[in-house]
Amino acid sequence: MHAFLFPGQGAQAIGMGKDLAENFLVAKNVFEEVNDALNQDLSALIWDGDIETLTLTENAQPALMATSIAAIKSLESEGIDFGQASYIAGHSLGEYSALCAAGSLSLMDTAKLLRTRGKAMQDAVPFGVGAMAAILGLDFETVSQLTNSIANDQVCQAANDNDPGQVVISGHKNAVEETIELAKDAGAKRAILLPVSAPFHCSLMQPAADNMAKALSEIILKDPIVPLVANVKANKEVNGETIKDLLVEQVTGSVRWRESIEFMSSEGVSEVYEIGAGKALSGMVRRIDREINVNQVFDTSSVRAAVLKLK
Repeated sequence: MHAFLFPGQGAQAIGMGKDLAENFLVAKNVFEEVNDALNQDLSALIWDGDIETLTLTENAQPALMATSIAAIKSLESEGIDFGQASYIAGHSLGEYSALCAAGSLSLMDTAKLLRTRGKAMQDAVPFGVGAMAAILGLDFETVSQLTNSIANDQVCQAANDNDPGQVVISGHKNAVEETIELAKDAGAKRAILLPVSAPFHCSLMQPAADNMAKALSEIILKDPIVPLVANVKANKEVNGETIKDLLVEQVTGSVRWRESIEFMSSEGVSEVYEIGAGKALSGMVRRIDREINVNQVFDTSSVRAAVLKLK
């Protein structure tokens, strides 16, 4: 059994997807359709722009999605049936990529939703007020206890349970910095602020969640052809209307990635394919369950290698 995984913010890199667009017409068409949907030459930014502009949340989110969908379309053009996968999952914005790949959302709707999501998340908290940090060497339960000890007027929450030794916290900058010191005292190997522009996946994102609820209410989200293992429940979901609610909840809720991989493993998944930019998810999977084989699909040679394994 295999699953397709879709990366989230932080995986972006200048040049991602260019090789696919040069070698697969379906991939080139994906980037052109996203450009049209956003009325922006996003592919020029992705391939030849500067990393600071690409990393802006409103650009990074649709750009990463476009790269993932270009990779999936390239796989499909080589005869791979996406519907043969047992599960799909995406890390934060990667859920939108997963749902687009699974036929729940049109490419145009996905691009527009992610542009809305990126802007809404960026605008929810004034720049500099919030922060995120990675805590390495402590588990989710321990980090959650540390965040719960912060004063009630300050928000700090365990935002991403990435793997057994990596938890990301999010909230008010002062509270995050206080939790970093608590984590070091509790034995964390490292506790470092992340270079992000807003505190994602915590209650400070409620304005963005409200915006996404409105945006999602205006589109059709079909049932995915492959079950989605949703971030906020770490379990499978196949109902499109329920998934809409989970996508809204996801803006302020924790990304339960470790539990999601453990669920898929318990269901018999032994092979996963990280679709799109970067290798972060593959690293997390290896640290969660060494029995799962990991593969990346991001350029022509990796598409061909995946085709040989999947056929």
